[in-house]
Amino acid sequence: MSVINDALLWFNDPLNWTNPDGILDRLTEHAEISAGAVVLGCLVAWPLGILLGRRGAASGVIVLLSNLTQAVPVVALLTILTLTPIGLGKPAVIIALAVFALPALLANAYTGMRQIDPEVRDAAKGVGMTSLQRLVQIELPLAVPFLATGLRIATTTVVATATLATAVNGGGLGMIISAGFGLGPGHGGQILAGAVLVAGLALIIDGVMAIIERKLTPKVLRRAAGRA
Repeated sequence: MSVINDALLWFNDPLNWTNPDGILDRLTEHAEISAGAVVLGCLVAWPLGILLGRRGAASGVIVLLSNLTQAVPVVALLTILTLTPIGLGKPAVIIALAVFALPALLANAYTGMRQIDPEVRDAAKGVGMTSLQRLVQIELPLAVPFLATGLRIATTTVVATATLATAVNGGGLGMIISAGFGLGPGHGGQILAGAVLVAGLALIIDGVMAIIERKLTPKVLRRAAGRA
């Protein structure tokens, strides 16, 4: 219980919130790293998943890419990136986490396009809609639930995994945990406080993303899912 009490005392110290490298600074860094990684992952995964999904081919490629990105540990990728001109810091962390986010984004984008009824596409084509019009007005709205699910999974995973940024001096809430270990015995309260911050942030982000996912899903699709 002493560790829990120490964590509560650490949280109650205003300086641990407002000092340079305090909670607020580290939280901002964590958010920047996570947002950058998710945006980069979306820019790569969504166009590729949508393109392959529309063509109805290369499902094996999706599985292969997902397995490859999942097979590479984030820490190993971070280590490799630091040996390149990218070096230490946030850029290496953002790239590594973006790779980690690819499987969920890519697989859900592909699935979202594949689940669209071919008759819907044929009907849109029959009324003279161009390929771009079908994509923007018909296909993407129908694929939104899958895109949103992939985004939610990727975002929550990235937020939780961004703690590893401390391995390459990339900032974030993991630095609080790392600093606690560096201070040696007797600072378990700070380590526990850092872990609580990371877990709490991940849970909050997951809840927010669940609300966004629901809001982005068309009402017709929500009602259909409810009936199912």
